[in-house]
Amino acid sequence: MDFIQLAKKRYSVRAYKEMPVEREKLEKVLEAAKVAPTACNLQPFHLYVVQGKAMEKIEKAARTYGGTAAVIVCADKDKAWTRKYDGMQTTDIDASIVTDHMMLEATELGLGSLWVCWFKPDVLREEFQIPKHLIPINLLVLGYAEGKPLAPERHKETRASIESLTTFIE
Repeated sequence: MDFIQLAKKRYSVRAYKEMPVEREKLEKVLEAAKVAPTACNLQPFHLYVVQGKAMEKIEKAARTYGGTAAVIVCADKDKAWTRKYDGMQTTDIDASIVTDHMMLEATELGLGSLWVCWFKPDVLREEFQIPKHLIPINLLVLGYAEGKPLAPERHKETRASIESLTTFIE
């Protein structure tokens, strides 16, 4: 599948089958995280892969819509690159690129996914003993989608035109 077809196929899944994600598929999703670009290739992230009974801990912090696996994507503020001109750290950027790569690989593997930012980081930190130098940035809920997938061509109606989002400068 070409990239644009894959990107159009992906959608936010909010209903999952009660079917665990196979270990080999999770490993491929994690491989996508490993190859994701990060500033200066510092790879300032740590991933907590949650399945089974431990999903109850995630539910204390966020809604998972019945997903059978989740990845807590944390940024490592001690390893992240910092821009010298204004002190901006790439924690959120790097963690989000990693999340996007995993999400697209999940789609390629036939898994549904949901990128969740609305969660209680303090609850995740406590439930999973996340050290202070790691910042929970995103949750990626994974599983097998229940119901009919959204149409890949939906973006024609649901997205702004490329012309309204772009300025060409020559």
